[in-house]
Amino acid sequence: MAMILLVEDDRNIAAALTRALTDAGHVVRPAGHAAEALRIVSTERPNLVILDLGLPDIDGADALRMIRSVSDVPVIVATARRSETDIISLLGAGADDYVTKPFSGGHILARIDAVLRRARPTANETPPSISVGELTIRPRQRLAELGGQPLQLTRREFDVLAYLAERVGQVVSRRELMNEVWHQAQIGEEQTIDVHISWLRRKLGETAARPRFLRTVRGVGVMMVDPR
Repeated sequence: MAMILLVEDDRNIAAALTRALTDAGHVVRPAGHAAEALRIVSTERPNLVILDLGLPDIDGADALRMIRSVSDVPVIVATARRSETDIISLLGAGADDYVTKPFSGGHILARIDAVLRRARPTANETPPSISVGELTIRPRQRLAELGGQPLQLTRREFDVLAYLAERVGQVVSRRELMNEVWHQAQIGEEQTIDVHISWLRRKLGETAARPRFLRTVRGVGVMMVDPR
């Protein structure tokens, strides 16, 4: 069971989603405006947010960025936008996942379960810290530092970085990342993995042409290496 903040101004859609989520055992906290959602995120600390982009007071993409400025709560974006550019922009703004309208109750419940599994701490299985050269990752605190300076990573960027760092010297395929990080057999736009790797490279101070930590193995996947 999770407390889910449902940010949706369409009463019919909100009612149908609330029924589906409640029947699945979740507690639903509804909000019809972005300002109300931000207040709830700050004060009530929900376990997950479902965020519709078509809000009456603030554009949903801006609301997502505002949520990310105050909380690391998992966010699933509900959107009618289907273009690759729009989806990449939403992931870059901090969305953990997305569903495109229209979608079924079973579809959104499956996405919720997958995102909550990723967010659930596994302290007994996770090492307290991982060091690769100047890079230090503390999975339990979800912190990463490069040369002693904190890295500002989205939730998904951190998950990908930690997964690769735990497998230094091993080639990890895109399919494995989809299964083990996204917890999905496929994510619709497979190129989003490449986008996240590109964002990580930028934050690690490298490029695909001049890699330090993340080395692409053409046709296979990506490998974390120790640059020393």
